[in-house]
Amino acid sequence: MTSTQRWPEKGWVLLHLLLVVSVSQAEELVCRRRGDPENPQLSKDGDIVLGGIFSFHSSWKDRQDTYMDKPLPLQCTSLNFRGFQYAQTMLFAIAEINNSTQLLPGISLGYKIYDVCGSIARGVTVALASATGNDMVFAPSDVPCTRPVNVQALLGVTSSSPCMAISTVIGPFHIPLISHFATCACLSDKTKYPSFLRTIPSDYYQSRALAQLVKYFGWTWVGAIRTNDDYGNNGMAIFTETAQQLGICLEYSVAVFRTDAPDKIQKTVGIIKASTSKVIVAFLSHMDMDVLIHELSRHNLTGYQWVGTEGWIFDFQTAAMDRHHILDGAIGLSIPKAHVSGMREFILDVKPLSSSSNELFTEFWETLFSCKLNNSRSSAENQTECTGHEDVTGVQNSFTDMSLMPIFYNVYKGVYAVAHALHNILSCNKTCNNNVQLDPLTILQHIRKIRFTTKEGDEVYFNENGDPAAKYEIINWQPTENGIVDFVAVGLYDASLPADKQLNLQNKFLVWTQNSLQVPLSVCSEKCQPGTRKVLQKGRPVCCYDCLRCAEGEISNITDSISCVRCDPEFWSNERRNACVKKEAEFLSYEEIMGALLTAASLFGTCMTSVVAFIFFRYRQTPIVRANNSELSFLLLFSLTLCFLCSLTFIGRPSEWSCMLRHTAFGITFVLCISCVLGKTIVVLMAFRATLPGSDVMKWFGPAQQKLSVLGFTLIQVIICILWLTISPPFPFKNFKEFKDKIILECALGSALGFWAVLGYIGLLAMLCFILAFLARKLPDNFNEAKFITFSMLIFCAVWITFIPAYVSSPGKFSVAVEIFAILASSFGLLICIFIPKCYIILLKPEKNTKKSMMGKGAPKSF
Repeated sequence: MTSTQRWPEKGWVLLHLLLVVSVSQAEELVCRRRGDPENPQLSKDGDIVLGGIFSFHSSWKDRQDTYMDKPLPLQCTSLNFRGFQYAQTMLFAIAEINNSTQLLPGISLGYKIYDVCGSIARGVTVALASATGNDMVFAPSDVPCTRPVNVQALLGVTSSSPCMAISTVIGPFHIPLISHFATCACLSDKTKYPSFLRTIPSDYYQSRALAQLVKYFGWTWVGAIRTNDDYGNNGMAIFTETAQQLGICLEYSVAVFRTDAPDKIQKTVGIIKASTSKVIVAFLSHMDMDVLIHELSRHNLTGYQWVGTEGWIFDFQTAAMDRHHILDGAIGLSIPKAHVSGMREFILDVKPLSSSSNELFTEFWETLFSCKLNNSRSSAENQTECTGHEDVTGVQNSFTDMSLMPIFYNVYKGVYAVAHALHNILSCNKTCNNNVQLDPLTILQHIRKIRFTTKEGDEVYFNENGDPAAKYEIINWQPTENGIVDFVAVGLYDASLPADKQLNLQNKFLVWTQNSLQVPLSVCSEKCQPGTRKVLQKGRPVCCYDCLRCAEGEISNITDSISCVRCDPEFWSNERRNACVKKEAEFLSYEEIMGALLTAASLFGTCMTSVVAFIFFRYRQTPIVRANNSELSFLLLFSLTLCFLCSLTFIGRPSEWSCMLRHTAFGITFVLCISCVLGKTIVVLMAFRATLPGSDVMKWFGPAQQKLSVLGFTLIQVIICILWLTISPPFPFKNFKEFKDKIILECALGSALGFWAVLGYIGLLAMLCFILAFLARKLPDNFNEAKFITFSMLIFCAVWITFIPAYVSSPGKFSVAVEIFAILASSFGLLICIFIPKCYIILLKPEKNTKKSMMGKGAPKSF
């Protein structure tokens, strides 16, 4: 057989061999978890196994992966005593439950506790390992590669970011994850983290409580430092939002992380040094705070008031590191104090740890006592040798410090929450139903519904978001004489109470930064006092502002007013602009000098007129009185008296009646006065006309006609006044526009047309009288009255022509004074020009008061 014939045969044999191998593999399918096996650091078998994820180490060695070879397992460093305390607390709770005959009788709880070294990636790996285990499973080809979960619930995970990563991975499997210290509000989102629960309140409440605490002490200008992870970033975001609602401004907000380069930490310190705010809100984990404190101590940066979260505010190790007393007087929120009988003694009893993990116990023991065991692989030199029988209670370090008892209590409550859920699922009474098939989803659903009371009397339950009730103690760092910080509880915050009662600070002694007893001041701008308003500074936060004095007529009667309120029209701002005072009502009164002078002038004119009337009445039979129509003279004197008296109606507080009386009385009396003067002028003209041959003019303008003319002219003015008062009468009016700080009480005209009609009619009669008198001024007579009437009308018209612009332009009571002055000036003009020359003749020149002298021609004229 040639070689070419053998190749097909060989090919069929090879194909058959491959099929046999593939079939054999298909019949025995191997299921294993990818990656290196993950073994728990502490474990114990039981009927039901719980998983624990803690950080026995706080960091790991850096390595440079080439991605050419498989990466080596993570090498953890820096032993973390807190992780051991948390693990011991979990073991204590499991031991209590296993020893109880009431909760899970006949059922033993086991545990598998893993060390994640603070690594998120390792946390995810460990979570998957705890759920699936490391064993290989062989399954037929037609069966899915599945297995029951290795643990029924996971507890632990101290930080928020690892919780988010782990919950995202195990959420689809419905494995409950109960954290004792992950506070990020984002974990309350059940669409993203359906299987996550916690026994510590959400940062949603803590952030809001911190903002209320800052507001309570009047700090409106603060700095903020946060851990650069989900815990710090989400918590600070809620704080910032709430602070803005409460009127608090952040001067700066910086993020730090414990693995940051030294220059970045120094940059943060530089920001603090350059700031003007004296209060720092630190949303930090204790590890990040320790790093920051170390750098702050190098710069001796004291004098700042620190406000902290539960992450570090009651941490003994942080207080011990603060040798420069930078954090003295710090205030913040912590989980309420707790005490669980027997827990402290159990945590300090570490001998049982040696049976679980000899290598881990050796490292723990050597670090705890700073010594070296005989079987140790430690390379440390110059260390004393350990006997293995050292007394733990004689050591003072973070492991023996029980200040974190509230957090230990949260671990304790988480274990009991799972146990109570199992109690309900297994229908435990005196015994439990072992035939029930457990699955994580059922356990998760029952944990969400549980409500129980611990042996210490605290009620435990979860809301719809998997969060417990939010209660915090307000802690104040008060240094003692020996330099140790005392964490003093000075108040409480309970989110379940009404908003105005949630924050309750007790009347306790508070210590602030640098041992001051005075509450620190941290504001961008001082408070604006009453009488001023806030004006924001351009380009700066709303807490930075200038205080501007309120304008005239505006006030602010509260501190930090954002606007000034205008006073009511009848009020005006006082000098300090913090209250409205009633405006001074201004009107022409009798008490003031101007009112008194005008009143005196009016009364003097009245008396003077009365004296003239008396003189005329006394000498009524003399030629000079008889020659000038004595009846019209007496009527004119009467009208002049009324004119002088009517000016008094313009003085005093305006009222409804005085407003109507003053203008109508003025109009009617002046028309009566001018009508008399006009009658006298016409009489003069008619008298000289009557001397002409054949003239009977005086027959048509005798005494009766003179009286009727006066009555007729006056009646027209009366009708105008009646129409004015009927249609739109004058009324008292408060003028707020003339002066800002005064109310001008005046009489509004009502109808301006009525007012100007009254004045216009007076002016018309005056002009007519002036023209007639002017025409009669050169009539032959030794005593021609027309000349005096002309002069008096000239004064009258001049006064009232100048009155109009003066009246319109004069403010307030001065316009009333101008009107009174016009009345008095025109009245005095008529009285003096018409009657004083006659009184002069009557009293001082009686020899001229004869008929011959009155009718004489060519005699020298006195006037």
